[in-house]
Amino acid sequence: MQINHLELDAIIFDLGGVILNIDYQLTISAFEKLGFKNFNAQYSKMQQSGLFDNLEKGLITEKEFVSEIKKEIDSASHDDIVTAWNALILDFPPIRLELLQELKKEVNLFLLSNTNEIHLQAFNQILKEEFEQDSLLQNFDKLYLSHEINARKPDAEAFEIILKENDLSADRVLFIDDSPQHIEAAQKLGIHTIHIEGDKTIEDLFAAFLA
Repeated sequence: MQINHLELDAIIFDLGGVILNIDYQLTISAFEKLGFKNFNAQYSKMQQSGLFDNLEKGLITEKEFVSEIKKEIDSASHDDIVTAWNALILDFPPIRLELLQELKKEVNLFLLSNTNEIHLQAFNQILKEEFEQDSLLQNFDKLYLSHEINARKPDAEAFEIILKENDLSADRVLFIDDSPQHIEAAQKLGIHTIHIEGDKTIEDLFAAFLA
């Protein structure tokens, strides 16, 4: 898809794997080291069990999440579990935050992320320590975080909330994500999409804005 051929009112970005570097295997390995057998059967990039859905939809608290995990690995402390859960979070490449700042001058930018209160604290800490930013909001017009809007991708509701609140027509919106199931859900609503996969990055897509 040629981005410059689209007439856009907004771009919706995913976070993990698009702006923030992550590695699901690090969290899977961390929990297995704590004694949680077959953790990858319950949590991965493509799918997850109800416990993780509930955390990402804001239906349970950090304390409740940790309590449920401890049923599988009772010897692990609260901090052990939080550390393992955050293991997947790597870094924000500075060039991507720079890109967002440039794009924001031209078009409305929104973030739609399946995340949770534990990960939010972790990546906000990275932003503060490395970029002196209190929140990702400095790079977007508005953040739509699953645990705050009580909806997560690929549910149509997650996208519809953004379209309705900002009076956007789906055919004038571009959605960028690294998960095929999320891309498919957006396409069904008539939203333009770009799937970030392989070695593709958003800095490659928007190279002209960084020239």
